[in-house]
Amino acid sequence: MIEPSRREFIGGAAAATATAAALTVAQSAHAQASGELKVALVGCGGRGTGAVAQHLLNDGVKLVAMADAFEDKVNGAHNNLNKKFKEKMDVPKEKRFFGFDAYKEAIDLADVVILATSPGFRPLHFEYAIKQGKHVFMEKPVATDMPGIRKVLAAAKMADEKGLKVVVGLQRRYQKSYMDAYAAVKDGAIGQIISGHVQWNGGGVWVRPRQDDQTEMQYQMRNWYYFNWLCGDHITEQHVHNLDIANWFIGEVPISAEGMGGREVRNGIDNGEIYDHHFVKYHYKSGAIVSSQCRHIKGCHNGVYEYLAGTKGHGRVGKFKTWSGENIENGDGGEVEYKNPYEEEHFRLIRAIRNDEPLNNAYYGATSTATSIIGRLATYSGKLVKMEDAMKSEISLMPDDFAWDAPAPVVPDDNGYYPIAVPGKFKPV
Repeated sequence: MIEPSRREFIGGAAAATATAAALTVAQSAHAQASGELKVALVGCGGRGTGAVAQHLLNDGVKLVAMADAFEDKVNGAHNNLNKKFKEKMDVPKEKRFFGFDAYKEAIDLADVVILATSPGFRPLHFEYAIKQGKHVFMEKPVATDMPGIRKVLAAAKMADEKGLKVVVGLQRRYQKSYMDAYAAVKDGAIGQIISGHVQWNGGGVWVRPRQDDQTEMQYQMRNWYYFNWLCGDHITEQHVHNLDIANWFIGEVPISAEGMGGREVRNGIDNGEIYDHHFVKYHYKSGAIVSSQCRHIKGCHNGVYEYLAGTKGHGRVGKFKTWSGENIENGDGGEVEYKNPYEEEHFRLIRAIRNDEPLNNAYYGATSTATSIIGRLATYSGKLVKMEDAMKSEISLMPDDFAWDAPAPVVPDDNGYYPIAVPGKFKPV
């Protein structure tokens, strides 16, 4: 099975070569690893609080800084974490930062950074952390547009040059059942994968109604799931998990996508600009075709899984059978310290730092996020979107200025409704 080519994906860039300066950074990071690791949390919502809690389960780590755009998020997360991890926290008020630039102050104080803001900020924060010589855990997805993907890939290369370790929160890659299933597929148990189906169909997520005293930027930041510059639509924010499994097991990144989607029930003034359903067909260079669907509509038949079909067998990941119906045994994907993959990914990061083991998930984090983005571009436009073309796109979803009174990237009409992508009219790249 051919593993995804970093070089091919980023357009033939030369392989990373360690410079003298990078070696100095790597040696310094390794020296720090022998003592207590100082940790900073950037993004103090539910996922960020959960991620740092999982990180603090390990020995020899201490939370020393916290940052978020909102002050109440920082203080709320601090209070919750302090109840369980008081001995592993050293975050007095002067090391709790808030505002759009708060991430810099927190990152500067740490050895390891946990990036868990809304996804649109991930490229900016990741790039800064790597430039400052920090090891990183960052949540998925890693961007919401292709300029962001390119920024992440460039920072990933810089991380390699500096000997920094990076883990991305696509936790299925650290889940024992998936690791064992992958080992079986890699050993040829189901033959060459020729097709698949991946999905995340559920009832949807929270809505946070507009408050009278909010600026448009404040409203969108609080209600981030419904705006593409922050979330990337649920095909990117959530369904990236399933798409990452397809890429991982097939060993490739799709070359193109085509699909359809829309808004059937998610069409109120509190639902921003995202769709409530997407259906995409992904084409791979090997000839494999994967169908993908994700839906946020209550009362429907729901399910979250990945199915693959090969020349020798097929089935949901981890429950493969031969075409004659015989069960296929999983392989041995290696040992895990924690049964919970959310905890395992943090353990692996710390172990890599302390032992100076190569570890950089940013490449597949970027390629799988890019896979979700071309899916969104395909459903919004109704056109066939090629990965090669999309990767060159200069269309950025991010605002020009980050301030509470700055113009938001998208604004509502006089009735409070946001513009919605219309297939046939939307420009994908």
